[in-house]
Amino acid sequence: MRRRVAIPLLLGPSLAAQPTPPSLEIFSQIASDEPKVFNPAMAALTRQWKNSYAIMLLEMLTMLAADDPARARLLRFLELRTGQSFGLKLHDWHRWIWAQPYDPHPDYSIFKGFLYANLDPRMQSFFPSNRLTPSRVRLDQVEWGGVRVNGIPPLINPKTIPASEATYLKDNHIVFGLTIGNQHRAYPKRILAWHEMALDLVDGQNICLVYCTLCGTVIPYIAKSTSGSHTFGTSGLLYESSKLMFDEETKSLWSTLQGQPVIGPLANSGIQLDFANVVTTNWVEWRTLHPDTTVLSLNTGHSRDYGEGVAYRSYFATDELMFQISRHDKRLSNKDEVLVLRLPGRSPLAISMAYLRKHPKFETTHSGLSISIDTNRGGATSVTVDGKPFPAHRSFWFAWHTQFPESTLIR
Repeated sequence: MRRRVAIPLLLGPSLAAQPTPPSLEIFSQIASDEPKVFNPAMAALTRQWKNSYAIMLLEMLTMLAADDPARARLLRFLELRTGQSFGLKLHDWHRWIWAQPYDPHPDYSIFKGFLYANLDPRMQSFFPSNRLTPSRVRLDQVEWGGVRVNGIPPLINPKTIPASEATYLKDNHIVFGLTIGNQHRAYPKRILAWHEMALDLVDGQNICLVYCTLCGTVIPYIAKSTSGSHTFGTSGLLYESSKLMFDEETKSLWSTLQGQPVIGPLANSGIQLDFANVVTTNWVEWRTLHPDTTVLSLNTGHSRDYGEGVAYRSYFATDELMFQISRHDKRLSNKDEVLVLRLPGRSPLAISMAYLRKHPKFETTHSGLSISIDTNRGGATSVTVDGKPFPAHRSFWFAWHTQFPESTLIR
């Protein structure tokens, strides 16, 4: 649930030791019920106004309690400056703002950090007080997902048990299967959906298995890059309705779909995490293929209802999204699953899982590469490219197309 705050809190004592961004003070003055007086800074903002500044007013407005009269004052100023009249239809405002050229206010990153510090002081570290904060994405498309930092707690070195002891699992329960070296491990969806991340050690490799429930994607990243090892967590923030994780070492924000840092000190580093293959299948198929597999124990150290299909039941039951995205592609429904291949030096390839189930032995060529995909009865896929095993994973179509619009689609 979104937390609502009052104007005084936005400028409250928890942030008193830090210089307040001038833009936050100006917008607070606009929203205040103090007698109208000539305000040079506000007048300057009016003269220098750009429509790209509208997102700051909108984000401030959405932080305020529903009965706060400051919301109406901010909305009137917003409509006056933009010439738009969407009222409190936030989706329409965002759609209009994202259609504008991206030309953010000079202290937008600082402003965003101050706003989000009211939700969780730790969030301010994701937006340093530096106007030159590197970013590879539009900051106006980054929003709060409704939880604090690590509010969805990652599983850290989770307890595992042999397949023979996993009596809590039924044959048709969904698992995400991972093979690293000589070890096989199953991560039941019913557990991972409550945590969205597992920091695990598999065959000597530090793995960050990240599950973006909103975008239907499970990717096991190797938690090490050219800059060293990374300790990942859940930021509580989203980009294009997809989870942003962060590393504890630099507080950079990372795209879970891309495996790259997109905001913060590492954003322009060129880092790309390696990832392993993961298969989505049912427990009986995975256990039959890998009888020596280990699997997560229900003893996670957290109290959750780990029943099959409990977490995010209502979200998975419809094609509706919880958060807005900037583009749609209606060749598939939002939450249709696609198997995706990121091919070095070539455009990504997305193949509808419904198509692969109808064609369990599928072969194609893509940009000169020979691709073969076998899909078993449990839905597990194995991919070879030019005769060699190749890592792949699934995603909801909306999430993949939003961040990889250049992908080739087979459906």
